[in-house]
Amino acid sequence: MSNTDKNDNAHLTTPTRLTGSEIIWATLVGEGVTTVFGYPGGAILPAYDALRKFPIRHVLVRHEQGASHMADGYARASGKVGVAIATSGPGATNLVTGIATAMLDSIPMVCITGQVSSKVLGTDAFQEVDITGITLPVTKHNFLVTRAEDVAPAIRSAIQIALSGRPGPVLVDITKDAQQNSAIFDFEAAKPKAYNPHPMLSVRSGHLHDAAELIRNAKRPVILGGHGIMQSGAGEQVRTLAERMQIPVGMTLLGLGAFPASHPLNLGMMGMHGESWLNEAIQQADLLIACGMRFDDRVIGTPSTYAPHAKKIHIEIDPAEINKNIKADVALIGDLREVLEQLLPLLPGRDGSAWLNTIAASKGAVAVRDIRNLPDNGHLYAAHVMHDLWRITEGKAIVATDVGQHQMWEAQYYHHDYPRALITSGGLGTMGFALPAGIGAKFACPDKEVWVIAGDGGFQMTAAELATIAQEKLNVNIAIINNGYLGMVRQWQEFFYERNYESTPLVSPDFVKLADAHGIPGLAVSTRGELEAAVQTARSHNGAFLLNFLVEKEDSVYPMIPAGKALHEMIRRPEYASGHNPLIERPEDK
Repeated sequence: MSNTDKNDNAHLTTPTRLTGSEIIWATLVGEGVTTVFGYPGGAILPAYDALRKFPIRHVLVRHEQGASHMADGYARASGKVGVAIATSGPGATNLVTGIATAMLDSIPMVCITGQVSSKVLGTDAFQEVDITGITLPVTKHNFLVTRAEDVAPAIRSAIQIALSGRPGPVLVDITKDAQQNSAIFDFEAAKPKAYNPHPMLSVRSGHLHDAAELIRNAKRPVILGGHGIMQSGAGEQVRTLAERMQIPVGMTLLGLGAFPASHPLNLGMMGMHGESWLNEAIQQADLLIACGMRFDDRVIGTPSTYAPHAKKIHIEIDPAEINKNIKADVALIGDLREVLEQLLPLLPGRDGSAWLNTIAASKGAVAVRDIRNLPDNGHLYAAHVMHDLWRITEGKAIVATDVGQHQMWEAQYYHHDYPRALITSGGLGTMGFALPAGIGAKFACPDKEVWVIAGDGGFQMTAAELATIAQEKLNVNIAIINNGYLGMVRQWQEFFYERNYESTPLVSPDFVKLADAHGIPGLAVSTRGELEAAVQTARSHNGAFLLNFLVEKEDSVYPMIPAGKALHEMIRRPEYASGHNPLIERPEDK
């Protein structure tokens, strides 16, 4: 292959002899990959040398963990596979946290790592680690490639596996000699066999009729919507089910946006920090219809006390999730959209007004506790930041959050009407996720407004990626919710450890100066009166902008279900009575 303009080699339609390194990029081009996130090093250097010949944009990260989170954010925002590149040894091991994050949240991602030459495998050579062995528990599949002729089949299979069924991350580890040697590249011949769904992914007619009968006869049903709605593209079908049968809908954290927050049947987020009226509705329900969610422990509380009066219909693509945490009365195993398309013709409609009115009444009883109703007393609360960001952006931004209190406040107060607009780590709860994931989301959706929302703790874990933003000249807005603590850990210490704030007070740099050092302007905001002007300044700036929100230090996320308690045993935010400190929970409010 000649070293010509990249665009000349966008399509290799005839079998051609290439090096293994060239085959890596030619295969990715053939699969439609346009952007990868990575960091070079010795064992992957042949691949980087060949990159100049192919029309792929490489984003140079500052740490390989950032590459994996960027690929993850790219995949969440686009629905396509995200690709990360790293060298052997520490480069590969630095990907592991991001791989585990993608695994627990079912994100399609392919990580390509260099490996030492095959002749020294197993000798503890410089920067040699068994990365396939290390990542076996946190990948959907992985490959060790030692021959150039196996590169294209491995990468094509990896992409298919990552995207098919229940999505997930796949790792392809390629030895240095496999990159340097040559082989005939035949893209079509490297095509994997057609995806063969799990034999259990076939819904029985009898089970469909059993589910339909339960739905028709239910008096207090609730739909539980999860991430699978987006993964399946089943938003329209879930909405039809809810509207036709007049069933309220509760969402998991990762499901937010799959069913519009503004829809009158949407009750908000369920679980540990979910809406109290929804958690109470689940506990009172006589039927739960779980759509693409896995009954995570943060959703159900204590399994033995979860929805004790309800039958459960579980629609799920992964048979391993059925009966794992909650026993299903009817299990419909398969792709959610396909299952609902078979189920909906069996459901003629119903009147759910009595049940909906009961839930509506419970909403009014807790409105007085909503922090948005707190008068402006000079303090800035994180919930104010989230609510005003939602209002100012009209709910249309892609928001990438870190993990902790701000993540829960975002889920409560930024109301997502659109799928793939909340980019957040659910299952693993990975601090440091927001900034690189937001970068990945911006590459996936360059024309959309992207906000990174991070705590002062999580932001510092991957703050080096500010340099990536600067180098790539990205227009990404960053909001740091700065309360001077590792906030969620501090909250647990307040509630359950007698306010022993051990190792949670946090000294941070001046984030505005840190951004300025990267050529990124910023502002500090300490009152609600300053908030709107600051947000509008960030939005109107042509480029990245950082806002450091100095919020109330000891605010807490309400409601909260303590560990080992049932959904209805929530700690509530206290009422804002005259002279009463809203940050302190009174015994009578618990």
